[in-house]
Amino acid sequence: MSSPTATPPELTGKVVLVTGAARGQGRAHCEAFAAAGCDVIALDLCRDIETVPYPMARPEDLRATAEAVRALGRRCVTAEVDVRDLPGMREAVDAGVAELGGLDFVVANAGVSPEPSASWERSEEEWDSTLDINLKGTWVTTTAAIPHILATGRGGCVVIISSMVGLRGAPFTASYTTSKWAVRGLAKSLAGELGFSGVRCNSIHPGNVRTPMIENPSMIAMMTGGEGTKLEDAAETFSGMNQLPEPWVEASAISSMAVYLCSAAGAGITGASIPIDLGGSEKFGL
Repeated sequence: MSSPTATPPELTGKVVLVTGAARGQGRAHCEAFAAAGCDVIALDLCRDIETVPYPMARPEDLRATAEAVRALGRRCVTAEVDVRDLPGMREAVDAGVAELGGLDFVVANAGVSPEPSASWERSEEEWDSTLDINLKGTWVTTTAAIPHILATGRGGCVVIISSMVGLRGAPFTASYTTSKWAVRGLAKSLAGELGFSGVRCNSIHPGNVRTPMIENPSMIAMMTGGEGTKLEDAAETFSGMNQLPEPWVEASAISSMAVYLCSAAGAGITGASIPIDLGGSEKFGL
């Protein structure tokens, strides 16, 4: 029986687009698809965002992603581009498709999490920035990519990375939670719009994943009441959010599911919202 960790041979020679590709989940997605035989278009902003309380990836991180893909024997085209910029994204995607010869899959992964705070204490700038990056950026990514997938005439798959909080609420994360519910709705709409063509669309809902999004001072302070300085100090609190007695999942678990959904094993799955969250969404109710 196939599993998400198997290497699907039918992916060899296909092309995947990944946003937020320079590090964390994005790099893991690039590596997983390259290991499965795909060439990669890897896009990332590679500069800091004023409303985000942790450093963003740097150009050297994106170069490291490309090196990792090439070390696996696959081609990689990179660009530093803002997912909020539709003309810029179209230009970057068009260039990648022209070099690699087509596009089969999209992993819309780019996203940010702002400083934890009560909803009514958030600035308008932070609210707009979070929704623009997480929601509009996902729409921009799919808008730039889907015409290329349709042009192949051979189907394909769009994977939108949402969050466990896109299945349940979470206090002090109103803008992030709102954006992640919204991209879940976008995935379901796209599944309906694309079904005629054999292109599928699903959302993945990770729980806490050990990346800079949770491994940063503001998140650690919130989870430890200000008493911790390392992510391990918050492990017990994170574990309490889950049904399984683990604090977080590794990025590779999300990547394995993304590859699975794009493979023949996932051919019957579209419009689904798939949690990989150690049971966190189930524990608190969907």
